Amino acid sequence: MRRGKTLNNFGILFILGFFAISLTGCYKFKGDQTVPAYLKIDSINVETYFPDEGSNSSKITDVWAYVDDNLVGVFELPALFPVLAKGRHKLQLRAGIMLNGISSTRVPYPFYLPIDYTDFEFFEDSVQTPPDLTTEYYPGLKFAWMEDFENEGLKIDETSISDTVIKRTQEGAFITPTSKYSGVINLTEEKPIYSAVSYELYPMPKEGSPTLLELNFKTDNYFNVGLLIQEEGQIIKLPLVILAHSEEWNKIYINLGPNLSLHAKATGFKVLLEGGLEMDKQSAAIYLDNIKMIYRDL
Repeated sequence: MRRGKTLNNFGILFILGFFAISLTGCYKFKGDQTVPAYLKIDSINVETYFPDEGSNSSKITDVWAYVDDNLVGVFELPALFPVLAKGRHKLQLRAGIMLNGISSTRVPYPFYLPIDYTDFEFFEDSVQTPPDLTTEYYPGLKFAWMEDFENEGLKIDETSISDTVIKRTQEGAFITPTSKYSGVINLTEEKPIYSAVSYELYPMPKEGSPTLLELNFKTDNYFNVGLLIQEEGQIIKLPLVILAHSEEWNKIYINLGPNLSLHAKATGFKVLLEGGLEMDKQSAAIYLDNIKMIYRDL
């Protein structure tokens, strides 16, 4: 590994102060090393196989850093942080997210592979950026529901209480090399309610199986995401997350697993999408894209 740029004394003092405030974890290296190496990580990318895994859109907010399988800390991106290591060590980086869009629930995303460097060489008093900061989904995941709005036949069903529908649109869409269309819900005073579910009734994952919903959104109206669970002849409605106003395209990772695990006798479930025109508004537009419901059997 090429030796990185050396920090000046001011930079070292600043980062050590930041380190004392922001570092989580309790990793301590053996020996008497007092001058750290520094890792600089601006972002982590995601690579997907589009036909099976959909868009590579992501919202990776943090990096979880491990040296020799010990947690060094959790750092908000872009990050520059010290590591008390020199010479060759195992380095592992995990992409972190805000679960359910909440800053206090920062976790390594369980469906992204860790980025491993089996023989990373640390240099004291130097700034290094690890190469190939790209992750991908674990193999063997179940992409039970995907809707990217690129095809005319949508995998979304409006319910009986909905007085409007979701439509494909290119205006204001989430545009990438694999995306030209998004879904838009227009709410008006004449048609103020939207309510829809995923097209199929999905079998319940095994108890404890990680199950998450990913989606991109842009909205000037609050919007609800939840579950409809079919259990013992009745339908149970579980609101989960309210999507807040966002003028720009945003992304959220919603944890479905704990709520599904509470219903061991259920025969299946659907994802619920709902919104009502806010008071004092004459109209609103809710954009959705890259919806994925993913789980992994234990």
